[in-house]
Amino acid sequence: MAVTGRIDGTPSDVWHEEVLGPQFAYEAEHLLPHYVAIERALLREYLRMGLVDAAGAAALDTRLGSLDVDAIRADPQCNMSDISFALEHHVQSGPTPPFAAWHVDRSRNDAQVCAQLMSARRQFTAVAADLVDLGRAVTALAVRHTDTPMPGYTHGQAAQIITPGYHLAALAAETNAALRRMLHTYDETDACPLGSGAMAGQELPWDRARLAADLGFARPQSHALVGVASRTWTTAMAADLAGYAAVLSRFTTDFMTWGGSGFGFLDLPDDLAGISAAMPQKRNFPVLERIRGRCGHVAGRAADLVAGQRNTPYSNTVEVSKEAGAHLYTQVRTMRSLLRLTHAVVTGITYRTDRMRSACAEDHLGGFTLANRLTLDCGIPWRTAQIVAGRYIKRAVERGLEADTPDPGLLRACADESGYEAEPAAKLLAESFDVDRGLRAKRSAGSAHPDSAGELLAGEVRELDRLDVEWSHRTALRAAAGRGLETSLTARRSA
Repeated sequence: MAVTGRIDGTPSDVWHEEVLGPQFAYEAEHLLPHYVAIERALLREYLRMGLVDAAGAAALDTRLGSLDVDAIRADPQCNMSDISFALEHHVQSGPTPPFAAWHVDRSRNDAQVCAQLMSARRQFTAVAADLVDLGRAVTALAVRHTDTPMPGYTHGQAAQIITPGYHLAALAAETNAALRRMLHTYDETDACPLGSGAMAGQELPWDRARLAADLGFARPQSHALVGVASRTWTTAMAADLAGYAAVLSRFTTDFMTWGGSGFGFLDLPDDLAGISAAMPQKRNFPVLERIRGRCGHVAGRAADLVAGQRNTPYSNTVEVSKEAGAHLYTQVRTMRSLLRLTHAVVTGITYRTDRMRSACAEDHLGGFTLANRLTLDCGIPWRTAQIVAGRYIKRAVERGLEADTPDPGLLRACADESGYEAEPAAKLLAESFDVDRGLRAKRSAGSAHPDSAGELLAGEVRELDRLDVEWSHRTALRAAAGRGLETSLTARRSA
């Protein structure tokens, strides 16, 4: 089948095997349904413009409906190993020859980017659904542990008393924030490039708003060159995924640390654990290492997408549309994998409450509270109160005293060195270093106090419900458009 008068030959073996064949296989697997939808939408426009009658349009529409992966193949002789030419050949070889104007005033450029964007939007929505599922798992685990004390850490050192629920509420908040950013990106890129032509627009009076609606877009891309040249939507989507991957990697680091034998704060079930080939006593958690490693891959693919576009001309190029663009699919696939693994981890985690409480009692995590009480109850200036509290803790540690064995006399002596009295010393120490009091000492909104953490989680659940509705609405709009294309021409002919 000759597809151009400009080139007489066919693709060489190496060109077919290294580039065109693999590209064809990828597009047949992931983009073919979108190419068919695009052809059907354009067929409706040919019918509207009077370039084909209803019977001819219906016949071609039926032939398009029979097109699937098994019906086409990359063939250097027949279709130049190009998915668009393969689609043409499939229709032309059908029982009803296409009308003369079929594919008139058309370019592969806008059709290709449109199919790519349609696929990316579907993949992006699938990631959002995975995030919603993860958010629900996170909040379900968190609400069970809003009053379970554990040490919180800054700079790798035990700092203040928090809870697993409070820590997980932060992950829930980050997950919702990612869903909001992704929703904004989705809406910003909800512009159909079809009708842009090769770069400068088209010559027939195409109804681009109708084409956009038929394909499930909110609007047409207003600038033809932007439609075919821009791949900002790829970098925007990739950046959203990379940003969340970086956050998730940090939470995974916490899980890795707390699950290690040096802490023993959490455990995973055997079906998520690994063994050592040499040390039979070990239970490893390589799933966490896999998650964190794949978070790095997600971030790396975002960088690849940017690097693949820089220093290229602002027009349609294979370098941008296919070489760089392929990284988005790889990134999404990796992202969905690590989210599935994270969901399994979150639903499998068991917190060892006894170990966490003991760790809170071993460290003097009420130092901040003690300094506050020395100022508010004893009138000691704040900076001096900090010195007194720090002096007491230093000497208590030197004497081997833990937080639950306070020494009122030592506190009095430390305060006296700075010219102040610390009374009632016993009560000050008991209230400052009591684990449960320490957890409930924080009263500000957004704090680790169990009531505040519960309010945080309730708010995140409400927000997750809202975001789930928003994403479901966009999915429903795309699905409705797809159903419309599948039935419209047949119904019109019957009418």
